[in-house]
Amino acid sequence: MRSLKVLGYAGCLLAVLVIAMSRTPVQGQQATGESSLASPEARRGGRDLLYVTANGTAYIRPHQIGTGILVFDIRNNFQFVKRIPTWDVAASQNPELIVGIAASPATGLLYLTTPTRLAAFDLMTDKKAWEQTYDGGCCEMLALAPDGKMIYVNGNYKPYAYLVDAKTGAMIKKVEYPANFVGRKIERSHNIIRSRDGSRVFMSGSGDRDNTMAVIDTKTNTIVKAIGPFSDAVRPFTTNGRGTFLFVNMVGLCGFEVADTSTGKVLHRVECQGNWKEKMNTPGMVLGHGAPSHGVAMSPDEKEIWVTDNVEGSLHVFDATVMPPKEVTSVKTRVPPYWVNFGLDGKYVFAMSGDVIDPKTRKIVAVLKDEYGRDVFSEKYVEAQFIDGKMTRAIDRFGIGQVLATTTH
Repeated sequence: MRSLKVLGYAGCLLAVLVIAMSRTPVQGQQATGESSLASPEARRGGRDLLYVTANGTAYIRPHQIGTGILVFDIRNNFQFVKRIPTWDVAASQNPELIVGIAASPATGLLYLTTPTRLAAFDLMTDKKAWEQTYDGGCCEMLALAPDGKMIYVNGNYKPYAYLVDAKTGAMIKKVEYPANFVGRKIERSHNIIRSRDGSRVFMSGSGDRDNTMAVIDTKTNTIVKAIGPFSDAVRPFTTNGRGTFLFVNMVGLCGFEVADTSTGKVLHRVECQGNWKEKMNTPGMVLGHGAPSHGVAMSPDEKEIWVTDNVEGSLHVFDATVMPPKEVTSVKTRVPPYWVNFGLDGKYVFAMSGDVIDPKTRKIVAVLKDEYGRDVFSEKYVEAQFIDGKMTRAIDRFGIGQVLATTTH
């Protein structure tokens, strides 16, 4: 009997040790409390950081890494740096899903949206600068104006967007369909991006009938045009630097369709290679976001387009120098990727799977882990560069091409 008690005590002690070890930061990594960019040591020289939101996906262990903004040092093999607090959450509740993220060198702020609010965080101090809920209809995805001084943020599945002062969070106006609008309207706004020249903002919905997109004229800040219809309900999309083409994921397609923004017409349907069609409808198959592809990004030099394959767990790479783009290869990810984007200058490709890929070799070169060594899965991340503590550059989350000169297509 005594031997059984001893074994019981030993088992309890082992369980406690395992729990303690799982909550102990991995050697070489820092827990919350790392110096902010305002500290003298952090302000020296340049830094290249990746900001990733915890709870930034609803489909793969969304709550396993807690809350906050996780920061990784890109120049130091993506080592975990710190966790920036966001919102306090009661122990009995799950945190809100983070639905949008953007960073502005003009304001030095990082912006997060949830289904109920838009908040800004000062990356110099790591403190929340402001938070807004507006009229209760906010928020969804967001897009920064090129000068970083204004934000277009979609209502929470509403047929409109808010135009917001990026420095203060004050609402400037609500961007809505005019009474005389001609064309099919979006019912539930979701994704939103702006052209590099800042003249237009493209907005899509997420409803089952949202198979068109809306164009906002940034001079008047009104919805002026519809693009489509596409072959099915629209999911994520991106554009080239000149804003002449849209590359659009949709329900029922691994790949994308190509639309001409000047005519509003769909030009091409581009499908992924592989067995996604056969596997998509097999029993037990779970398609996050309800689509084979949920994520499309154009390389900064506009030579490639990368697309997620949520059926076979990979990224498909297309040659974008020809029209329609042609698939050249694919890259396997550890779990279904659900989102993809290029880092600054196209040096890295980031996926929701936490895989960091070298686009030249097509190899995974790093895997994101938090301070406890846990896998980091998130669709909401941005890369930002700093010189002497001041943000100088940041990526757009939607993988927009960066070429402004006229191209052959």
